[in-house]
Amino acid sequence: MIGKFRGARVGVLSGGLSSEREISDRSARCVALALRGRGYTVESIPVDRRVAEALSSARIDVAFNALHGRYGEDGCIQGLLEVVGIPYTGTGVLGSAVAMDKWLSKTILERSGVPTPRGILVNEKTAPAWTGGFPVIVKPRGEGSSNGVSLVRDPAALEGALAHARAYDTDVLIEEFIPGREVTVAILDDRALAAMEVVALGDEFHTYDVKYSPGREEFRIPAPLGDLYEPVLVAALASHRVLLAESYSRVDLRVRPDGELFTLECNTLPGLHELGWYPAMARYAGIEFADLIEMLLDRASLGVRETRLEAPS
Repeated sequence: MIGKFRGARVGVLSGGLSSEREISDRSARCVALALRGRGYTVESIPVDRRVAEALSSARIDVAFNALHGRYGEDGCIQGLLEVVGIPYTGTGVLGSAVAMDKWLSKTILERSGVPTPRGILVNEKTAPAWTGGFPVIVKPRGEGSSNGVSLVRDPAALEGALAHARAYDTDVLIEEFIPGREVTVAILDDRALAAMEVVALGDEFHTYDVKYSPGREEFRIPAPLGDLYEPVLVAALASHRVLLAESYSRVDLRVRPDGELFTLECNTLPGLHELGWYPAMARYAGIEFADLIEMLLDRASLGVRETRLEAPS
């Protein structure tokens, strides 16, 4: 933490246009409070279709991206910030787009040798040709926070789950359900900070309501994995790297009873609110919340290097 942007005008981006607006607002409030407590000049910038105008009128020097989901976590807002020349926190355009696309990221993980659950992609024009067993997970291709996700135990319930997922995205993944333990790993500066087991109390997987309702989850940090603890950190860091995540991310995995590990996804803008898994792991690693937020701000940058060709004389 060096306070690179102390004295600068910081815009905290909140809200957005995705189904995760409420969670983004939570993160943005916590981020703004932490930065103001450190003496930063903070401008809260609600993000909607007029965000380009809002960025121009706010005259900020750097953007803290507290958005989640579509348009905020998938490379869209990152591209806009690159065009207008405002440094921003988190992963750049390409890594954001890759990690948010669950099918593309799965393909990259598989071809990079990182184990991930077997799955297929279906859309409204293709029949779901799933040849594996049940249960399966059905989820939208480009959503987060478990929106539109269903655990399907038998073929009779598959069509209803697909319809639920298609309310969020026309492209849907059907993925084998990995029995075992859910583990998440915080990555900062190409280093795995900690692994935490997350147990959905009374549920078999982490729905939106479970994730964002106090008391619906139990957290075990460090994850009680014995000899598997270090391999989980290694797998998470490998996933972070191949998916082109940059300054920080949170990687979610499943650990099967036989010890085999599977990467589920990489979140390039994990929640930074009071129920956020990432801040909990950072705290375990000795990084208090306000320090974490300032560290993430320090790493704000522009990722596109301009190339200017000189006109022939």
